[in-house]
Amino acid sequence: MHLDDATRALLQRFRFDAPTFEALRERLRSGTAGDAQNRVRGEVTLPDAGDVVPLPPRGTPEYAALEARGVEAIRAGHVGAVVLAGGMATRFGGVVKAGVDALPGRSFLDLKLAELRLSAERAGGRVPVYLMTSFATDDEVTALARAHTSPAAPAETFAQFVSLRLTPTGDLFLEDDGAASPYAPGHGDLSFALRASGVLARFREGGGRVLFMSNVDNLAATLDPAILGAHLASGAAITAEVTEKEPGEKGGAPARVDGKPQIVEAFRFPDGFDQDAIPVFNTNTLALDAAALDRDFELTWFAVRKKVGGREAVQFERLVGELTALLPSAFLRVPRYGAEGRFQPAKDPDELARRRPDIEALMRARGVL
Repeated sequence: MHLDDATRALLQRFRFDAPTFEALRERLRSGTAGDAQNRVRGEVTLPDAGDVVPLPPRGTPEYAALEARGVEAIRAGHVGAVVLAGGMATRFGGVVKAGVDALPGRSFLDLKLAELRLSAERAGGRVPVYLMTSFATDDEVTALARAHTSPAAPAETFAQFVSLRLTPTGDLFLEDDGAASPYAPGHGDLSFALRASGVLARFREGGGRVLFMSNVDNLAATLDPAILGAHLASGAAITAEVTEKEPGEKGGAPARVDGKPQIVEAFRFPDGFDQDAIPVFNTNTLALDAAALDRDFELTWFAVRKKVGGREAVQFERLVGELTALLPSAFLRVPRYGAEGRFQPAKDPDELARRRPDIEALMRARGVL
């Protein structure tokens, strides 16, 4: 495989896994990777009545008890935060999303770190923040982290991995200038990158027990001690926040596969399965047991077709939600809208423009503004 020096240096810096790449390439060439192989294997059924548990409303004794447990965990130094700030920096016109102004004069990352600092200070503790970057975002996010770090929420970065796009026939996909086409292979890199970077070991050695993970573009996913308390009370290794769907929406959702509750991505459901029968979907906000993450996982590599420069390319990706198939997991139903809402993602400029009034209201209600 002929690569230029710059590409070779990038692959080395971001831990390109050549043997896995070649094995996946062979699957594509042999016809054993694609939409059919992406589907779940096993019997998929609706979640049982007790699989999804609602977060008690604020102001109730149940909420107060969970909140107290979460506050104590923060105060004891058991909680850290992971913010997903990787990807390919394409949806905002080639600008790294973490540095985009979500509100006038306040970037996504600025607001995320301000909220985490406030949550740590309110609890009387310290919450280290780990920002997962990619080769496309690492330099800028690292600079932003330095600018917005604080004693209560010290921020550092660690990078997800890198791979190379292929053609549908398994050849190396080349850009118009003849160079190879690198990409970030999905947030399923999380547990592997946490370990490879040494971040997970240092967090655990410092007394860390729970990592609260959210997307940089979902500012509603704040560090609510009651959600930490619910996670700890469940005894599960993972607690996944789910919220109500709007009609016709698709997304990863809690379902049972061969009787085991887990998050199943929309493209993995069997043909003919009525996804609308599941009224909630995954927000990609997770509470994760640090000790349970500290091992290797056999996550699925999914073949995903993309248009790159008007041509079809294939990239293999892993998804963090699949960890719920491998570790004991709980599913917590949280509000989507209103003052307690926890799902306001902004994936592109148009969606950000629509959501700005709600984001501002939430940031004011939670004391960040």
